[in-house]
Parts: sequence; structure tokens; C-alpha cells
Amino acid sequence: MKEIVRINLDNEMDLILAHKRSMKIAEMCGMPLSAQTRFSTAVSEVARCCISNGRDSVLVLGINIIRAARKEIAAVLTDAVDLRESCPEAYRYAAKISGKIDYSYGSGGSTTTLSHEVPSPGLLSEIKIKKLAEYFEYEPPISAYDEIRRKNIELVALSEKLGESENRYRKLADTIPVLICVVNDRSTVLLSNNALQEYLEIPFTVFDKKALGTFVHSEDVPVLLEGWSMAKKNRGNFSAEVRIKKDSYYLWHNASIIPNKSEDGSFTSWLIYFVNNNAQKLMVEALKDNSELKQIQLELQSANSKLKFKNKELEQFAFIASHDLQEPLRKILIMLSRAADMLTEQQRSMYYFDKITKAAGRLSNLITDVLNYSRINNHDHFMEKIDLNAVAAESLDDLSLIIEEKQAAVTIAALPEVMGINSQLRQLFFNLINNALKFNSSQPEVQIEALEITAGSDRSFDPSAPSGNYHVISIADNGIGMDSEYSGRIFDMFQRLHQREEYGGNGIGLALCRRIIENHNGIINFTSAPLQGTTFWIYLPKNGY
Repeated sequence: MKEIVRINLDNEMDLILAHKRSMKIAEMCGMPLSAQTRFSTAVSEVARCCISNGRDSVLVLGINIIRAARKEIAAVLTDAVDLRESCPEAYRYAAKISGKIDYSYGSGGSTTTLSHEVPSPGLLSEIKIKKLAEYFEYEPPISAYDEIRRKNIELVALSEKLGESENRYRKLADTIPVLICVVNDRSTVLLSNNALQEYLEIPFTVFDKKALGTFVHSEDVPVLLEGWSMAKKNRGNFSAEVRIKKDSYYLWHNASIIPNKSEDGSFTSWLIYFVNNNAQKLMVEALKDNSELKQIQLELQSANSKLKFKNKELEQFAFIASHDLQEPLRKILIMLSRAADMLTEQQRSMYYFDKITKAAGRLSNLITDVLNYSRINNHDHFMEKIDLNAVAAESLDDLSLIIEEKQAAVTIAALPEVMGINSQLRQLFFNLINNALKFNSSQPEVQIEALEITAGSDRSFDPSAPSGNYHVISIADNGIGMDSEYSGRIFDMFQRLHQREEYGGNGIGLALCRRIIENHNGIINFTSAPLQGTTFWIYLPKNGY
């Protein structure tokens, strides 16, 4: 059966909903008025019995497709008790006036099915049935009770979704082999993951000298406390190497303190985590003593294997977190939109609806960007020969609207074939061309060219050009440019050189480009100056590695 509408039968108001919606579906299926009345009355009789004597009662109205030339409207009522035993008269009356009634009762409860053939089954196409369901999904409320009930159902569903996501993220945080805790400004430990609790084997409730002294080396406690005080004062990050006790010996860990920043810019808590870097620390010390080098190399190999596993877990965490956050966020945006439709402009301004909606939209874009970043890897793709002319043409097609809007001039010279991953190279071209169009205060001009270099080629065009045999792709624009002082960090995650009000974006695009180039064993540089445009230089190995 194709479900059209579902109603929980709890009180007399639900009985009214059951009757009216049974009548409406029968009408929309083209049944004559007499048949509509008989069917909806029979449904009401059994629904009344559910409300009076039943438990956990649910009514589902839908369409049964027996075959193309035969369809029927159906009402399925499920209950935890034996309804026919409780209301024999109601069932006899329903059977008398309905087209067809079936009843069953077992350990799972009772099921009552009432059905009536549709007189013109050919009119009930798949599209028509889908529109029936959409009608009831967006149907105006029959009463204030119906509106409140509908909102409550949506809120309960959203709450359950958020609860499931929270539990899932908590489980993921508990399985990551990193020691994590959250601390407020008063040094109270708000929560800690299982890894930290199991590592310490003692309660960790306060981030102070006494508590830290139980597991941090005495020489490192002042360093950590000084960094904690500095981070709170400057509202910034702090990182240091400290020794943490495990059984009867100490292991080196990298300790990081990061502020949790809310939407309004305030700080409510701090994320503090410890990552085991003992193998790397031992390697540095072992380089001073060649007699220990072999053992350290073995430990480093083991540590690298574990690090790859941790990176994979973190990628999965970013993917699942971003993906699962999108669904409840979409619900929030829909509910905000519906709520805003019922308010005046003055009320919308009073309750900051526009600001809330913009903030939710930015969060949605950020989640999508993080999701795309977590997906960029070369573990699940094979290198193949890619025609960059086709890649560039597809990217221009994707950007055709903004090119037309800004009346941009984009020139593409002949580009080579390279070994690569098509989807990632297309993302690379899209991001760089989009940046050239976005960061431009005049009519954009973008020029894409290619050349080949060998070990002996002139590299004066790019002071940072690598040595070797490369295909070089240049993407030059006449945009606002940037100062060379930013060259060390524009490819980092969440780096923005301008205010959000000036130019949009989340600061992930160029980080994504660098990751794509690294996956192709290449290099990306840029040359630029304020108000003189920017040229990005992409170096792809001729042999693919």
C-alpha cells in the first residue's frame, strides 16, 4: 500500500481528523458522495473504538494498487488490543456500510483493514498518488489543535534526530585514541572522553595544579598551567609538549588548548586534548645516538601505521558528523521558514528571524565544505589520462551564470592531457576560476594557459617553482590581489583575508585545492600583489608521480 497520511488516534479531535481526511481522500480519488460517506463513516466507527478501548492506536490511509486497471482506497488501523472483541457492534456496523473489511489479531496486536474500489483507477497515476501525499503534507491545519499537534510531531522527530546524532558523535569521540576534555573558564572539567578516563584511571574534575600533578610530569605542570592562563587571557590557542604518566613511566604528548567559540563571538568553554607523539620525540633523541636509530625506526613505522589509522578515523568522523548535521539543520531551516511566514516584518525583525536564517545558511554551507574536504583523498580512486581542456570547459559551464552576471572574459589556451582523478581536477579548476571571479571589484578577466618545464627550464615566472619535469597550468586574473605576507597561510583551513560582508565563503576552497594537488603528487603556488591580480601556478608531474 502507498501511504498517503498517518494519524495517531488519542482523543476525539483525532476522530474528527480521521473522518475528514478519509472523506477528503475518497473525494480526491473520484468516489461518489454516497461511497465517500460510507467509507469515512466505517473508518470513524473503528477509529472511535480505538480511542475508547484501544492502546497505541494508529490509522494509515493510502492506495492499494492491485493491478493497473484495479485500485482501491484503504484504511489500516493497528492497535495493541483485540478491538473486535471489545466493540463487536461497531465492527458489525462498519462491515455493513463499508465495501470490504478484514480483521486479524495476534501477539503483535490487531489490524483492521477497510477498503473500497476506486471507480476510475486509470486516473490514479503514480504522479497523482504522489500529489495526494503532498497535499496532506502541506495541507492547512483543520484546527488550532491540528496545528499544535503537527508542530509537536515535527519537534519530537527533530529532537530524536538530534539525540541520535549526539549519541553517535559521543561514541565516535570515545573511540578516537586521543585524550579529550572540555573545560570552562573556572577550570571545571565539563566532560571527558573514555580514552582520557581509562588512561588516567582516576576522576578528572578540575584542570588545576593538584589534578595535573597526578599524571603530568612535575616539570611540565607549570608549562601547561602558564599556557592555560595565557589562552584564557588572550582568548587564543596554546600548544606544548608535555610528559604524561602511564603506569610507572612517562610518555610525550602534544597538548593543545582551543577555545570553543559561539555564534555571537563569546567563549563558553575550552577543548583540551593530548595526542601521543612519544615515537616522534624518541626519534629526535635517537638521531643523537646512532646506536638507538634502528629501534626508533621500527617504532616510527609502527607510529606511522597508527597515525594513518587515526587519520582515517578522523576523516570518517568529519564525514559522518557533517552528513548527519545536515538533516536536522534542514528541518530547522524549514521550520524557520514556516514560522516566518506567519509573522509580520516587525515581528520578524524583533525575533531576529533574518539573522537566524542567515546564520543557519552559513552553517549549512560550512558543513557542506567540510564534507567535501573530508571526501578528498586518493585511496578510493585510480589515476587515468584526463583531458584538461574538457575539465576546464565543464568548470566554465558550471560557472556560466556568474560569468554572465559579471560579464567576465575567460580565455583558455590549449591544455595538456595529464594523469589524474577527473572529479578532483574539476573541483580544482572550479574553485580557482570561481575565486578569480569573486575576488574582483571590476569586470573580471581570467586567462588559463599551460607550458612544460624540465630540470633546465627557466623558472623566473615563479620564484617558488619546483625542480623537475612538470606540466604547468597558470590561472591568472585581474582581481584585487593579495600581499605576499599571506603566502604561508592562504592554503590553510578556514583562512580568510577579508571580512565575510565583503566577500563570501568559509575559507576552505584553497585548502581543498592544495589537498587535491597533493593527491596528484603536485605543487600549487601563487604570485600576487594588491590591486594587480593573482596568478595561481599548478605543477602536475609529467609521469603522474
